[in-house]
This record gives sequence, C-alpha cells and structure tokens, in this order.
Amino acid sequence: MGRNMHLADTVGFFKAWLIDPRRVAAIVPSGRALASLITSEISARTGPVIELGPGTGVFTRALIERGVAQENLALIEYDATFAARLERRFERAHTVCMDAARLKKAELFEGMQAGAVISGLPLLSMPPRKVMAILDGVFARLRSDGALYQFTYGPNCPIPRALLDRLGLKALRIGHTFANVPPASVYRIVRRPPRYEAVRLVQGTQPSAVDAVDRERDRHA
Repeated sequence: MGRNMHLADTVGFFKAWLIDPRRVAAIVPSGRALASLITSEISARTGPVIELGPGTGVFTRALIERGVAQENLALIEYDATFAARLERRFERAHTVCMDAARLKKAELFEGMQAGAVISGLPLLSMPPRKVMAILDGVFARLRSDGALYQFTYGPNCPIPRALLDRLGLKALRIGHTFANVPPASVYRIVRRPPRYEAVRLVQGTQPSAVDAVDRERDRHA
C-alpha cells in the first residue's frame, strides 16, 4: 500500500472515530502485525471467509496475501464511506454495507457456509444483546469446524463468559502483539464439543445470559 493511500486511510479512520468513537473504538487502523496474527490460521484451503468491520481493508489485504481469493471474501461494513472504498479496492470481493447484527439474514456465497469469520468489531463497546445477535449470525454462517477470530485491546476475551456459555462456545487466545497501536490480543472462538450440549441446554432454562451480563455490569458501575 502506498504512502499516500496509508495516510488517506489513517485520516479517514480518525474522522470516523471523531464522529462515533464507540463504534470505531480506535483512532488509527490496525497495523500489519495484528493483521498477520488474526489471519495466521487461515489459508486458501479455509474456504469462504467473512470479515466483519473491515474498515480500510488492512485484514482484507492480509487474507488475500494468505491465498484467500477475493471471490471467497464477504466484507460486512456498516460505514458507507468505508464500504464504498472497499468496493473500489477489492472489486471481486462481495462487499455488503450493513449492520453485522443482521448477518444471519444476509445472502452470502450462494448459501455455502464459511470456514472462518474475521472480526474487527469493537465488541466491548456494544450492548450484550447486540453481541449475542452478532454471534448468533456468525455461527449460523460458519461450518461446524469453522472459527471466529476476534481481536481486542482489553486484557480478556471481549465476549463475556456468560454469553459464550449460553451459545455453547469456547474462546482461546492465540496470540498477542505489542507492535500495534494500541497493543492487541486475538482470540479464536469455536463451538464446544457435543458433550457440552446438555450443559448448555440446562443453562438455557436459567435467566438469560444477557441479563446476567447486565447485572454484572451494574454491580461494577
């Protein structure tokens, strides 16, 4: 990427942050080190890949460098300016300007399920109900062996344990990079093995995970 393009992306990202800091969460685009880390387990063999919140396309370029064909990329971007820029830069990718919480209703890859989802969404700044809607859509679109890769600037997984349990998911940190502004960690989130299903169903009879997370936040407010 040329210096002028990088500068334009940085300025555009900063302007988007000024307009809505809770949605953008960072003042500059993610760096190459984080892009390399979050795509490290993905290759051409992964199959279709969905990217949530691609922004300026830093992770998108890393995916293409890993061998993922543009035709096998679905870029879900809420910001219309970013979406238009992505459409120009990655002409063969499928760019959709929409809220990631509506992912379950999107028509992607002619019904074929994805092998991975890469997320640049600021989950920590979102209400629990929206996070649950995003996760529900993600795992409806993923193959049984597929994974969601989510980065965070925080010290722990950005998806609360209550939500992971509710949806029968587990998270594992696959790495951390200080060579990003700010430093970031990446988590791989997958479905739990079938033996956990009975536990999840029992939990489903208890007060909802969203309510539990809301109560936890209230206690620390």
